[in-house]
Amino acid sequence: MKTFNITLWLGLLFLANSALGQTEGHHHHTQDDSVTHEKQHKQPADSPHQKGHHKEGSIHEEHQPAQTNSIHHEGHTESVPMTHAFSRNLPMNRNGSGTGWLPDASPMYGYMVHTEKWMYMFHGNLFLRYNHQDIGSKGSRGDRKFDAPNWLMGMGQTAVGNRGLFRFSAMISLDPLTVGGEGYPLLFQSGETWEGEPLVDRQHPHDLFSELSVGYTHMFSKDIDAFAYVGYPGEPAFGPVAFMHRVSSLYNPDAPIGHHWQDATHITFGVGTLGFRYKQLKLEGSVFTGREPDEERYGFDRPRFDSWSARLSYNPAPAWALQVSKAWVKDVHTLGPREDVDKTTASAIHALRLGTHTFLNSTAVWGYNKAQGHHDPQNSFLLESALSANTTTVYGKYEWVEKSTEELLLDEEVYGHSTLFPVHAISLGIQQRLWEVLNTQLALGAQGSWYNSPDQLEELYGDNPWALQVYLRLYPGLMSAGSPQ
Repeated sequence: MKTFNITLWLGLLFLANSALGQTEGHHHHTQDDSVTHEKQHKQPADSPHQKGHHKEGSIHEEHQPAQTNSIHHEGHTESVPMTHAFSRNLPMNRNGSGTGWLPDASPMYGYMVHTEKWMYMFHGNLFLRYNHQDIGSKGSRGDRKFDAPNWLMGMGQTAVGNRGLFRFSAMISLDPLTVGGEGYPLLFQSGETWEGEPLVDRQHPHDLFSELSVGYTHMFSKDIDAFAYVGYPGEPAFGPVAFMHRVSSLYNPDAPIGHHWQDATHITFGVGTLGFRYKQLKLEGSVFTGREPDEERYGFDRPRFDSWSARLSYNPAPAWALQVSKAWVKDVHTLGPREDVDKTTASAIHALRLGTHTFLNSTAVWGYNKAQGHHDPQNSFLLESALSANTTTVYGKYEWVEKSTEELLLDEEVYGHSTLFPVHAISLGIQQRLWEVLNTQLALGAQGSWYNSPDQLEELYGDNPWALQVYLRLYPGLMSAGSPQ
């Protein structure tokens, strides 16, 4: 397996080097990009850049393209693609996770670095927190912990000739060290394993290498692109943008308890995706490894390429990103008998700018799992929103998930083999920025959660248990405020 890993990444490195070589002497000047780096280009308070980070009228209801931004280096100009990672004709604010789309109006947080040929962006999130699930000790399944959920992501892109765009992306998480192999306490959460046992009422840590991917896009016209994406690990064309990359979820330290219905495939060891864009529509399909990551979080799982997915995305206006997707996932779990799952999701992501430094971002997600053989279909629903005004953010999340006897690790003789338990969870939080240095921000936050489940589970969870957490959050500041709406 080590030989396979080395060979694969030598091949990807060769591909990246070849693409870089093709760019020499082939860059050309196209129209100016409408997105301007807020921290690099200081503007008067009433200038178009300060108001929207876009030239007035550059992005409107018909989504006019934003291809490249002219960057000056030592007396000469090179064109660097400040665009979407998979299109020279879409704004970079549409970048989500994998090949997923966010609204063009989404604010973008991170750091940007330019060379003569490349644009690089970096983003991340670190929470230092105390987390207490079931603060009243109403049941037996709560727990408390000091931990530090985190992730760091970097990407680069460069134009290839007159019509090509090459990009790479890497994401790492130190969760295995700062959270631990058993994960962090989260009532009613389920999925993956630790020490040969299923994790229940805990969120698993993410793998050290959460994404290592490359992609190439060919532009046929300003309205038409075709692209390819390969990740090991990576994210197939399924579900909405993963929770950690949605602006509506950035402030919440917890994963959704419907994570494994909606976007858990965001770390998949072996993904290949082909896609086609026509204007604001995108159709894509993936072949990928269905098996969830194993509990060895520092290595690379064996790629299987035994599962399939398809996704249709549509951004009807700068404020909206819509998708529906379907996946046929084989042999999902590392423990127990083989279980194949048919998955379906639909989602809507909305971004609204209410003022110079005031943003309202919201997401609604429906996820549906149908395990082959012995389970009734299971549904999940999520609605989350975050309102950021200058240095203060107020955020909330509502979830409804149908959890099975098996997922909650219950005795089938007591609770029944195929029983589904509807679980409701509501979280509310507030975050206050304390200081900012070099576009890096530190905030203090607090969050409370309330859970509701059927009476049959009261002996284990108590009557409507509460959770509380306080945290410090370290994260990059605003890089681009998104397009006007």
